Parts: sequence; C-alpha cells; structure tokens
Amino acid sequence: MPWTGRGYKICNFRQLMASKGKEHSMKANHLESFTLTKLPDSTIVERVLQGEKELFEILLRRYNQRLFRVVRSYIRSEDDVKDIMQDAYVKAYTKLEQFNYEASFSTWLIRIAINEALQQIRKNKRQTNNYGKTERLDNVFHLPDPNQMNPEKHTIRTQTHHLIEEAVDRLPEKYRVVFVMHQVEGLSNPEIATCLKLSDSNVKVRLHRAKKLLKEELYKNTHDASIYEFGNQKCDLMVEMVMVKIQNI
Repeated sequence: MPWTGRGYKICNFRQLMASKGKEHSMKANHLESFTLTKLPDSTIVERVLQGEKELFEILLRRYNQRLFRVVRSYIRSEDDVKDIMQDAYVKAYTKLEQFNYEASFSTWLIRIAINEALQQIRKNKRQTNNYGKTERLDNVFHLPDPNQMNPEKHTIRTQTHHLIEEAVDRLPEKYRVVFVMHQVEGLSNPEIATCLKLSDSNVKVRLHRAKKLLKEELYKNTHDASIYEFGNQKCDLMVEMVMVKIQNI
C-alpha cells in the first residue's frame, strides 16, 4: 500500500507544481513563437539586424513557397532551383542592411532570386535549350489528397493536372514567369512589374498573351494554386540548410 502520510503529500504537491510549471512554460513558449510568426516583415528585418539571427527562419518559412514557384518558372531542375533559393536567401541575409523598405521585403527577395536564376541560365545555356524536353514533375506538382476523392475523380484530376503542368511548362519563359507569379502565386501587377523591372502595361500584355496561349479549360484549372508547390518537408529542409549557412556569417 502506498505511503499516504504528510511526506508523500508534500512530494506529490511538489511534483504537481513542477508539472504545472513546465506546462505553463511550454504554453508561454508556444504563445511567444506564435506571436513572432505574426510580426510584419519590416519588424523581423529590424530585429535580425539587431542580432536576433534566428528570426530569419520566419522569413524563410513565410516565402519558401513563393520563391520556389518564381525560380521554378525560370529553372526546370529542382536541384538547381533549391541551390538558387539557398544562394538567394544567403545573399538577402548578407545584404539585409541594404533593404530600404521602399518595396516590400518579398518583392526585394524575389528580385534577388530572379537575378540568381538568370545568372544560372547565363552560366549554363543548356538549361534553356533543354527546357522543352519531357521530364516528370511529380515531385514539383502535388495533387490534393487522393483519400478525399473517389477513384474516378482522382483519375480525372490527375490527368487534368498533368495537362496543366505541361501547358504551363511549354509557355515561353517571359510569359510563364508572369503567369505563375500572377495566377498561381497571386502577386499583383505592380508587384510583378517591380520584381521583373517591367512597366505595368507590359505585365498586362504578357499575362494576356500567356492566357491566350493556354487552352481555356487548362487556364481555369490553375486557380487552385496547386502547381509548383514547395511542401512541408522541402520547406523544413530549405530552412535547415539556409540557417546552417548563415550561422557563421
């Protein structure tokens, strides 16, 4: 029979209080982490510049998907896309003091990534020459959970999805980039114009041309923003690699 005297009660009380203390601490930490993720980009940038390097991870997770889609619009090889993303993030970190808040941080970051992608293309002309070759993109384009569809719908969705990704990939680069940034990633015309250093009217023309090049039924199916996804596992890996690189900067 367990001891129920005063000593046991005191011990049990201490354990209970310690347990509540840990629980309170965990909740506080969770609340703090949640609060940090809600900070605006400008505040995070300022705090990173003041020495809170770990907060740069928030920006990585916030823009991994967008950056992946933009770079993927230029570069077909996913390995090259990941390398370019890392280089862009590291360059953004090292040049963070140059961010002047005139444009949004995301626009500034995308501009850096685009420059990195263009440099890669210039270094390797074979990249653009081979862009039209057939290559499976299952690891880039992710379909919705098949468990939520019946077999017939899943088959139709899969076939449609492959048609969409092939149609988007066949677009000329200048139209493909604008199309993905606008229709898939949801950037406004002024944001795209700033990122690509184009006039607003030029963006409109390219977007109109991109839509015209795609069959109407394929264009309508891209509104679910399911192409060029950068899922959780890829996001986590990118964050880990970039944070390791900037630790010694």
